[in-house]
Amino acid sequence: MAEKPIVICTRGSALALAQSNLIAALCRAAFPRLRFELKIIKTTGDKLQKASMAKTDPSLPKGLFTKELEVALVKGHADLAVHSLKDLPTDLPPGLILAATPKREDVRDVLIYRDAAFLQRQKATIKEQADWSPGQSELRGFKPHLKLKDFPKGATIATSSTRRKQSLLAVRPDLKIVEIRGNVSTRMQKVAGRGEIDATVLALAGMKRLNFDLNADGTIKGDAVPDGLLATVLGLGEMLPCVGQGAIGIEIRADDERIAKIVERLNHSNTFHAVTAERAFLRGMGGGCQSPVGAHAEISGDQVTLKAISFRDETVKRGEGKKLIAEAAALGEQIAAELK
Repeated sequence: MAEKPIVICTRGSALALAQSNLIAALCRAAFPRLRFELKIIKTTGDKLQKASMAKTDPSLPKGLFTKELEVALVKGHADLAVHSLKDLPTDLPPGLILAATPKREDVRDVLIYRDAAFLQRQKATIKEQADWSPGQSELRGFKPHLKLKDFPKGATIATSSTRRKQSLLAVRPDLKIVEIRGNVSTRMQKVAGRGEIDATVLALAGMKRLNFDLNADGTIKGDAVPDGLLATVLGLGEMLPCVGQGAIGIEIRADDERIAKIVERLNHSNTFHAVTAERAFLRGMGGGCQSPVGAHAEISGDQVTLKAISFRDETVKRGEGKKLIAEAAALGEQIAAELK
């Protein structure tokens, strides 16, 4: 009788599938004699498409994008769960552990906005088009390599992240911040076609995993990129990422030694230690994935450095520290205690 396949459970979004297929490919390369298959599970977060993710709503359950995957693990319906680590709560259900993190992608955020030159070319041909859309001429565009300081006063930037909102307002208090929902492609489409939005902010890691590349001239390359968009990468000095941004988390049952040995081959040690510090910081702050905090840890030699920011109570607090890798969690806890 053929050996049962190892089941990898995942959400069904484009980004979740890109990440889980990456993990499956790594597993198959490392263990070519084993069978791995994906199991797509719809989560609470997928069902609550209209819920505001920018507000800390006590009625919304924790683990919006992870709970159903964890239930599948506990019940033995899956052997490992693949998460965007930023979505994974710091307190896991009994019997489950974060077992591995492959090498992290770029942690930075990206400004997405309309290209003024493209709009000018488009307007020049509007009179020749019988089917042009009303409102096209009202779209406002900007130059390539736009910085936050370059936006006109009162410009509107769409984001549903409290961290991004407060980071933007810390640099430009005059900006108008509005909510936006949807996946990466949907958000880009909204910026391209809605004059009431000047820009949005996306994670560079998610764009890369969906095969969107940023060209040197500021344009975006990819099959589903709307025409006339530009991108500027925000430096870490302007916007610290959310905890775990750019990292993939692999969750398994704590007592499953066989699966633990398999995913151990996928683990990137420096990434694991870095996110350990970041997640300890978030746990110490008592927050979830929508908490108004940011953090970024880096490994150098045998040391881990953590930079963090908190926007709680609309007060900006920053912290930074360094410890040995073995004390990564203690470093996160220390910075949290300083910022609370």
